[in-house]
Amino acid sequence: MATPRLHPDTIEQVKQRVDIVDIVSEHVVLKKQGKDLVGLCPFHDDNSPSFSVSPSKQFYYCFSCGAGGNAIKFLMEHEQRSFSDVVLGLGRRYGVEMRTLEPAQRQAFQKQLSRREKLYEILAIATNFYQHALNQSEGEAALDYLGGRGIETDTIQRFQLGYAPGGWQTLYGYLVEQKRYPVALVEKAGLIVPRSENKGYYDRFRDRLMIPILDVQGRVIGFGGRALRDDQQPKYLNSPETELFDKGKTLFGLDKARTAISKADAAIVVEGYFDVIALHTAEVKHVVAALGTALNVDQVKQLLRYTESKQVILNFDDDGAGTRATERAIEEVTALAYRGDAQLRVLNLPAGKDPDEFLRHHSAEAYQDLAAQAPLWLDWQIDQAFAERNLDQAQDVQQVTQAVVALLGQVSNATTRTHYSRLCAERLSKGDPRLVPLLVENLLAQVRRQRRRSPKGEEMPRMAAVQPTETLDCAEATLLRLYIHANSHRQTITTALEQRDLQFGLSHHRLLWREILELEDSASPDGESIPLLTQLQDAAAETEGLLDAVGHLLQLDEKTKRDVLRAPLVISRAVDRLERLMCEKRCQHFQRLWQETDLASEGDLAQLYQEQIEAEKRRMQQLDEQAAATFEDLAKVAWVGEYYAELEQLS
Repeated sequence: MATPRLHPDTIEQVKQRVDIVDIVSEHVVLKKQGKDLVGLCPFHDDNSPSFSVSPSKQFYYCFSCGAGGNAIKFLMEHEQRSFSDVVLGLGRRYGVEMRTLEPAQRQAFQKQLSRREKLYEILAIATNFYQHALNQSEGEAALDYLGGRGIETDTIQRFQLGYAPGGWQTLYGYLVEQKRYPVALVEKAGLIVPRSENKGYYDRFRDRLMIPILDVQGRVIGFGGRALRDDQQPKYLNSPETELFDKGKTLFGLDKARTAISKADAAIVVEGYFDVIALHTAEVKHVVAALGTALNVDQVKQLLRYTESKQVILNFDDDGAGTRATERAIEEVTALAYRGDAQLRVLNLPAGKDPDEFLRHHSAEAYQDLAAQAPLWLDWQIDQAFAERNLDQAQDVQQVTQAVVALLGQVSNATTRTHYSRLCAERLSKGDPRLVPLLVENLLAQVRRQRRRSPKGEEMPRMAAVQPTETLDCAEATLLRLYIHANSHRQTITTALEQRDLQFGLSHHRLLWREILELEDSASPDGESIPLLTQLQDAAAETEGLLDAVGHLLQLDEKTKRDVLRAPLVISRAVDRLERLMCEKRCQHFQRLWQETDLASEGDLAQLYQEQIEAEKRRMQQLDEQAAATFEDLAKVAWVGEYYAELEQLS
């Protein structure tokens, strides 16, 4: 049924209740910056935080691509949904009564809305049924199992643990025959399974310890069933994917852990239900678990909403399966970790114990001490590279070196690369300090070669050899330095930016440019030149953190003096760089749209996207040719001298 038009009062209530930070933080990792929050823009290929969210204004804006609006607009753009569909979803989420403008459709519409509520109701009643069965004679084995794990009555009640009787239609009979719930709804809740050839239904969970899975609002959305016999397979059986339950987007225990995560400023992720239950029982409550799947980026983003420092600690079993699970989780959130959007750590407990087993012999304080000392994910991965390697064997040394180079090749910060290269060199030297400098240089040289190569191992074009953020920073910094220290070329820079519709992408550069424009706007009407440098120094000193970020641009160093002498060529090269980066972003944007287009029904749209992609590629080729020509012109200038090597490295 098509979504009917919503009543204006309903729309207004949704706008008043929705929290833009709550909505955006589910899709973007946000960090506090003054009164606002910032993150990477989800609407273009953002390399530095240009996306700002204002809690006071309930508004978002990207200073790079210009995207902006309220929470409803964000979901419409990000999820490609209609206005009515977004408002409807937010109304359900925030408990707003839905009113429509078409009375004739109201009954059918309310029926559609109430189906989800019926599913919640059925799951809640099933939870009560399982809890009741646990305390009957048939649930004795399940109670004994819980007692053997040290789980007492208050914990059983807090986690609403229960027991699914062994009969084939026990729950079916209760929900369908006694409670009169429609069999189709009970099936959609994931509680019963149709038999083959339309011969009725049977209970999905039978003779199992039942663990309810709740959403962050504390509503039951599914179950995990633990086998009580050794011959019963699988050991754990989860509810199927339903309208309410998506295990890839759900974390067990988050409803109980989110407040504790905020208080501890960290989230611990463990493997199993009983690890969570054991830790919460021991009053270590900032703990959740994935549901039988590898921890993914959506689940990590949920956790990052509740921790200011963005700290997530992985505490999986220290065996082969646990190590593989840790590696898969790290691989899933590598982009967040490398950018610093997540502070990822790995905790391996002594003697390969899981948290539940560890707490049977140690205190909660001992566990928290180990969690506080957990190494960063990169340290853990380097340890894995060295694990069980004989450094007296050349082959093992080569394998360790290759693994380390592959890891450090993805680190964008040069200081961090040097730090880890030295640590690895000290381990490879086996205590001989004379070898350390040579090993450090060897590792760094290999890392530099690795970073100059594409993921496929082919040499990248010169213009792309520098990391995007570094290239953007270099180009923008060049233009700003020349604008500040060479007033005769200011109009050239302004005109070039306006003609090509370019803006500064890095936040500190945008802030400095804004200061420049404001100072020039406040200039005296007689046209007298303002002391721009002096006023910028004063303004930067008054803005928290700005002087540290852009102070080097206010200094007339030797590089800037040389750039001033050949300013037209340097400006042209920097502007070409900025435009090429924008072309790359637009090309990637249209490629994503093209991939998401149904060629059968949207062929014309797909063709339009393809034409845009080809146009951007042609423009990038032109810019590469212009850059090569500009580079040759710079190289021919007599006074460029020693700067030639520096330019080649930046290229």
